[in-house]
Amino acid sequence: MNEDQDLTITTTAISRRELRELVRSQLEMLLEQNNFPGAKALLIPVQPADVAEAIEGLPEPMQVIAFRLLSKGEAIEVYEHLDSTVQQSLIEEFKRQDVLDIVDKMSPDDRARLFDELPAKVVSQLLAQLSPEERTATALLLGYEAGTAGRIMTPEYISLKENWTIAQALERIRRLANASETIYYLYVTDSARRLTGILSLRALVTAQPDQTIGDIMVREVVSVQTDTDQEEVARLIQRYDFLAVPVVDTEQRFVGIITVDDVIDVLEEETTEDIYTLGGVQSGADSYFQTSLLTVARRRVVWLFVLLITNTVTSAVIRSQEDVLQQVVALAAFIPLLIGTGGNVGAQSSTVVIRGLNTDEIGRKTTLTIVGRETIAGLLLGLMLGIVVFVWAYVLQGNLVVAIAVGISLIAIAVLASVAGSALPFLFQFLGLDPALMSAPFITTAVDVLGVLIYLNTARLILDIQ
Repeated sequence: MNEDQDLTITTTAISRRELRELVRSQLEMLLEQNNFPGAKALLIPVQPADVAEAIEGLPEPMQVIAFRLLSKGEAIEVYEHLDSTVQQSLIEEFKRQDVLDIVDKMSPDDRARLFDELPAKVVSQLLAQLSPEERTATALLLGYEAGTAGRIMTPEYISLKENWTIAQALERIRRLANASETIYYLYVTDSARRLTGILSLRALVTAQPDQTIGDIMVREVVSVQTDTDQEEVARLIQRYDFLAVPVVDTEQRFVGIITVDDVIDVLEEETTEDIYTLGGVQSGADSYFQTSLLTVARRRVVWLFVLLITNTVTSAVIRSQEDVLQQVVALAAFIPLLIGTGGNVGAQSSTVVIRGLNTDEIGRKTTLTIVGRETIAGLLLGLMLGIVVFVWAYVLQGNLVVAIAVGISLIAIAVLASVAGSALPFLFQFLGLDPALMSAPFITTAVDVLGVLIYLNTARLILDIQ
């Protein structure tokens, strides 16, 4: 079989996931055989994002070799798609000039994102050796606070003037298209660089050549400030289905644009952070699965200590009710079931509320409306689960009174968990704390401690234990 034909990969019969894995496995095999021409041929038809993922899946020594097989143009595109930890390891392995050639050609926003991950000393050295234009553009972005629109924008855009004709505008686009992040949105500025209008490429190419930009542009422009939170920018682009949004400074001067591909990265980053936080795991800048085990343990142990103390409080509550358990030992068997179910109900309520807060989905509804809705949902869930648990408890113990106590307690605990799960995120947001980070341990505490109190005191009343 012809080797070159064997290395040519098409996407017609296999999925993207299978393609990436096939590229990675074949690339590793060819590098192990020192078949560098074959490895280079393998990567030629593959998209930069897929090449980056294939390189990330290689053993570390092979990553540098595989990256060096790429042409300079391919290397720049692939490098922007690599995980930050792989980018850093490649920088350490490259010669200084190799690094500069790649970093200097990166778009300013991607370069700023890379510099955020590098040690300050390395950033200073790289900045000093960039071309004056790129150094200025990068320093501008690094001057804005992390997580804001100014930090993730790119100054590579095309601006036009109102009095230009369509022909003049098209000529400018031809000259600057390759150096611009996008040409689908075109921005109109005045002599003070203030944003006065916007138009699409479609509107431009369908206009008459003798018309002016002022004749066809839209003057009502949706823009964001440089200090706008990046998550708010993402929601704005999502709401209006923009491909890009302009960024202005405090004096309303046009300074850059944020494109939809950058917003997708922001959404992924913010969603990852929220999911880690809901799980009680401190998020970090690096990929979780490429972080050392010691750092992983340190990030996860904090809330585990909190929950450990919580369980100690729950144990103390149980000890205070020993007289009830001594008289009816069967009650103890259902404690894990009740607090476990309550914890799950509370987690469900807090999850939907926190997600709604993050997406502004519940921004128009009052806190009492949301808490009331979740309380009713908790009551319905409690009734359904309570009936099942009542029957199951009676089958297991054959004691009608104990079964009634378990069923009623589950209804009360489900309502309590729903109230806690829906109300606590609002409370922590009001106090300026992260709802996702704070809600989980406090919901667990409330459900465990109060749930046990509810259960054992309900049993005391029903069983008439003094």
